[in-house]
Amino acid sequence: MNTQAHNFIAVEQWQGKAFLGDWSATCGGVTDVNNPATCAVLGSVGIGNATDIAEAAQQARLAQPAWAARLPLERAAILNKAADLLERNAEELIGWIMRESGSIQPKAAIEIEHGAGFVRHAAAVALEPNGILLPSMEADRSNTAKRVPHGVVGVISPFNFPLVLSIRAIAAALAVGNAVVHKPDPRTAVSGGIIIARIFEDAGLPSGVLQVVPGGADAGEAMCADPNIAMISFTGSAAGGSKVGEVAGRHLKKVQLELGGKNSLIVLDDADLDIAASNAAWGSFLHQGQICMSTGLVLVQKSIAEGLANRIAEKARHLPAGDPSTGRVALGPIISDAQVAKIQSIVDDAVAAGSRLLAGGGHDGRYYQATVLADVKPGMLAFGEEIFGPVACLVSFETDDEAVELANRLDYGLAAGVISGSLARARAVGERLNVGQLHINDQTVNGGPFAPFGGRGRSGNGSRIGGPAIWEEFTQWVWTSEKPQATPYPF
Repeated sequence: MNTQAHNFIAVEQWQGKAFLGDWSATCGGVTDVNNPATCAVLGSVGIGNATDIAEAAQQARLAQPAWAARLPLERAAILNKAADLLERNAEELIGWIMRESGSIQPKAAIEIEHGAGFVRHAAAVALEPNGILLPSMEADRSNTAKRVPHGVVGVISPFNFPLVLSIRAIAAALAVGNAVVHKPDPRTAVSGGIIIARIFEDAGLPSGVLQVVPGGADAGEAMCADPNIAMISFTGSAAGGSKVGEVAGRHLKKVQLELGGKNSLIVLDDADLDIAASNAAWGSFLHQGQICMSTGLVLVQKSIAEGLANRIAEKARHLPAGDPSTGRVALGPIISDAQVAKIQSIVDDAVAAGSRLLAGGGHDGRYYQATVLADVKPGMLAFGEEIFGPVACLVSFETDDEAVELANRLDYGLAAGVISGSLARARAVGERLNVGQLHINDQTVNGGPFAPFGGRGRSGNGSRIGGPAIWEEFTQWVWTSEKPQATPYPF
């Protein structure tokens, strides 16, 4: 990846402001952007309230028709230039993601790589056919169906993968002719918002087409109710998604929900234990477990359960947690003190209920240790709750059927993995799991621009984002029939 060290994200340009077609002050005030590892103030951003959202949505709606009328080649060229800028400034941007979100360097680098990939794929989608010829229903009438943009798409994104989980929806919406009002999590307003505004600003996106307004729940609710916003694309918790769906539904908006997960990794008794342990540790501990696709449960066949648990615990003991800027840690900070308390309460509940603590189980401030809980059982919070922390929860089973039953008992249905020495056996188990994404002989943390990403149950409303789902989610059909000339009817 090419890098260029310069002040692309110049603090003085956006300090105390949001991107309302240009860099402007907001009515909602200002909030500091902090480093969760050191609590140092990195800058400040403008916070949007309902007034700011209404202004942003109106500007976006006015700008959208001209953007949709642009040739697909022109839209694609701007998207590709934005991807170029993301890659060209990678070194500087990786530093911002590390400082603001508590990411270690490799995870932050993945965000740049995947973010550019999502933008380039969206650029390619802009050049795809967007209509079909329908069968004739009358001899003198032709019928076509064409996909057209919704108008203005509201994007609401979380803190954990702030760049990727924002830009994948923004780029998709822009590619097919929508304008966008984007509300990043204010805790990661730079990585999830300022960076994106800057690359599209320099790429030549017309003013008004993209509005970036950091804000809280009140701003999100205003987006869901605003008459100028036709669709909401939300990534976040199941509780937040439920609220978004409720408010947007009252206003008859299309809603795309990508929510949390309690994802199962099933390890069958013919698996290589060392490889399985490596997969389980990666899926459970990457980015402190703060990923919707994190491996929430490791379901392991009883005959190999102890061997696998010991191997994961050994890995956990050698994964230091600390400030990512030192370059000597595997785990960074948890995003907030409240989240640390939630993780600790779930771990304590499991131990009190009979689970064995094999590694970790505590924290130093926001640095939570990689933790392994064995003998987790249904009924414990650790079994059914999304922890969003670095906790591997091991559950043993006797038969393949029991593994499927345990995995499908969960309310979530985002991702699952199955590891086995027999590909046919792994497939047979995996095909019975109620999930939106299945990974055979791999752990649960996977993603990319070409896959339709989403889940079932509490993990989403069945909608998808990425790949072939771009046209499906970010446009709608218009049926057009044509006759050579108007003809009379019996009335």
